[in-house]
Amino acid sequence: MGGVPLVVRAVRAARAAHGIDLVVVSTDDDEIARVAAGAGARIVRRPAEISGDTAASESALVHALDELAADGLHPRVLAFLQATSPFIDVDALGEAVGRVLAGEADSVFAAVPSHAFLRQRTAEGVTGVGHDMSSRPRRQDRDPQHRETGAFYVMDTAGFTAARHRFFGRVDVAEVPELTAIEIDTADDLAAASALAGLHAGAHARRAA
Repeated sequence: MGGVPLVVRAVRAARAAHGIDLVVVSTDDDEIARVAAGAGARIVRRPAEISGDTAASESALVHALDELAADGLHPRVLAFLQATSPFIDVDALGEAVGRVLAGEADSVFAAVPSHAFLRQRTAEGVTGVGHDMSSRPRRQDRDPQHRETGAFYVMDTAGFTAARHRFFGRVDVAEVPELTAIEIDTADDLAAASALAGLHAGAHARRAA
């Protein structure tokens, strides 16, 4: 996207975040491994049994931690980034790492505040999710809910190893700007992210200046 592989964007974000001193890419793909290593990541070769479409992300994290432990590396904090999020907020990621290191939370995930009215279909028709459809309070009168962006999940490593799940103990959110929250799952998502790339590049240049 924008001439930069998505995995390279994720590696660069992780390397730039405060508190992260080792970046690991888990993959079974030779090209991804080559590109990620070129961006400065350590590569963990993922076995075929946890590389299919139905494999849980947690299985790859557990395997990567086991591989690091075999080399004597035991990180206190695990930050799980997903390359399908091209605009990872580096500052929010670093703050999340700091909060877990300080014991303020066990698991922190990237999210955007949302005041959306959600609906779901039922056998009786459409109903409101978490609200009464007969009442429509103003946005400023409602507490926001939080929508996961999928960009990152920061966890206490010991807690994750015990739970084998990214949400455990004291869970909190790291609020990120809406502009960074796009997640690429479809061709339309990729087109939208590519259109936003220029805006993000401009914002980074302004902050650097």
